[in-house]
Amino acid sequence: MNVISTAIPDVKIIEPNVFGDERGFFCESFNARTFREKAGVDINFVQDNHSKSIKGVLRGLHYQIQHAQGKLVRTVVGEVYDVAVDIRRSSPTFGKHVGVLLSAENKRMLWVPVGFAHGFLVTSDHAEFLYKTTDYYAPTFERSLLWNDPALGIDWPLAGVGGTPQLKRADAEAPTLAMAEVFA
Repeated sequence: MNVISTAIPDVKIIEPNVFGDERGFFCESFNARTFREKAGVDINFVQDNHSKSIKGVLRGLHYQIQHAQGKLVRTVVGEVYDVAVDIRRSSPTFGKHVGVLLSAENKRMLWVPVGFAHGFLVTSDHAEFLYKTTDYYAPTFERSLLWNDPALGIDWPLAGVGGTPQLKRADAEAPTLAMAEVFA
């Protein structure tokens, strides 16, 4: 496993070792011991999620203000532009983000720690997205951050998806960072 640092030290790009030949490939997508030793993160996942979306769908930016979730995310079909936004008010990187292309082809994963809002834009015809979480889904505490808040400065690759993403109503009406409930 290769761990790549990002502009926000707590967010990490993970590249698994992939072994392939004419028959296909094999990779170990998660190993707790290796993740602890190489990425410096000791976690216990309690839930796996799988979503499928069509091109231009933007899901996020989501987080849970209580029962906060760390997430290990990856794309197993297609391609997405994945974003993690630091919403820990006491952090020196508060309001900053990391964006990375995750695809079935590059097999990269992104570690999104507790205290971050997370979202992705589907850039291929469709995508299947998997994520492991460190706490259970708690809809009462689910929050969203406005995906296009100018204060965040996220350069979503919208040109490749027709210029306007498809959003659920709650995401389209989410508060800006200045108005959002965030972590201390």
